[in-house]
Amino acid sequence: MSERNETMSFEITKIQPERLHQRVVNGLVLYTHVISVTQGRTIYISGQLARNDRGEIVCPNDMAGQIRAVGENLKHALEAAGASLADLVKTTTFVTDIDEFFKYVHVRAAYLGSALPTSTTVEVRRLSHPDLMIEIEAVAVVLE
Repeated sequence: MSERNETMSFEITKIQPERLHQRVVNGLVLYTHVISVTQGRTIYISGQLARNDRGEIVCPNDMAGQIRAVGENLKHALEAAGASLADLVKTTTFVTDIDEFFKYVHVRAAYLGSALPTSTTVEVRRLSHPDLMIEIEAVAVVLE
């Protein structure tokens, strides 16, 4: 699939190579294998955690709630840079329980589904606090 803005010569091509398996959980394709960008401004978002604007952990021991909180933090970070979730091209997700994470792909899809960025998910022993279950870092590309 290719998206192009004719007035700005900007093109994002999303590629699902036939020879690469598409990961589907609960009927949802989880990511795009390859994204090619021909022009634009790149935005890098550091790992976002389930913390509110006062730094307090939200939804301890609640994977769905923490996915929502991280999704909101990603949205706020992108908005501050003049972008949106639709501009995401890459996410790296760190989770403390990958089986628990995959129970809530619909929550992740509510935030990232329209973007369907390239994605890597890794289970880790622990994040920066024992009550944290998920951290997502991201890359976005926007028009200039």
